Amino acid sequence: MTPANGLLTSSGFTFSLNPYTGCAFGCSYCYVREMPAAKYRDEDWGEYVDIKVNAASLLEAEARKAKRRGEALSIFMSTATDPYQGIEAKTKLTRSLLEVMVSLKNDIDYLMIHTRSPLVTRDIDLFQEFGEKILISMSIETDIEKVRKIFTPSAPPIAARLNSLKRVTEAGVPTRASISPMLPLSKNIAKNLKKVTNHVALDDFFMGDGSRGQRTDRMGIRKIYERLKLLQWYEPNAYKNILPILEEEFTDIDIFNKNSHLKKS
Repeated sequence: MTPANGLLTSSGFTFSLNPYTGCAFGCSYCYVREMPAAKYRDEDWGEYVDIKVNAASLLEAEARKAKRRGEALSIFMSTATDPYQGIEAKTKLTRSLLEVMVSLKNDIDYLMIHTRSPLVTRDIDLFQEFGEKILISMSIETDIEKVRKIFTPSAPPIAARLNSLKRVTEAGVPTRASISPMLPLSKNIAKNLKKVTNHVALDDFFMGDGSRGQRTDRMGIRKIYERLKLLQWYEPNAYKNILPILEEEFTDIDIFNKNSHLKKS
């Protein structure tokens, strides 16, 4: 477990938990690309995944120590990788961490799992053990598949993500669709998401990359928007055009403000 800071702390989290280093999805806009741990590796982002093979045993020991110190266990999994990327089907590392947390569930204050992978449905049985102390957040940054293919060609298709989120929701597990970071969307985005969850989050490159969009600019994302002639979507206030559409369907919307994490309900 890594002590939380920045936006995580202001959102109420005390720890982040990353089962892997690196991510095979290799999304073009991922802020982790600009972090030292990724920037100074020989391999490009998306080409490596390190498996933290002893993570489960470490987690149990660290969690018990934290509770003895009187610390809350409000955990975000994951901030710098996807806990359900392809290799997880083989390693079951994320599942082993969940099994540890289930054994300590009386001590776990809250757990958010953030992913873009349909593999998340495999662990519904463990999610149900947490009751209301868990949230499964599925990244659905666009509902236009051709846009997804441009920005995240190695990530799972949007339809598969929507179907998976619906399955988790129907199993009685709290869920959220996370439009993060916001890519170009269709006018049906709210209706599409309402079919699979009752909770949505909205974030963009200027609110969520940790440097008011500067890291995203350095990665050349603006040039992609220019090439596609979609610069109107790459503006600090573009999210305000989507918010009214979401409000037609949702009363529970999380908005990442430029200075803080706000909840609109």
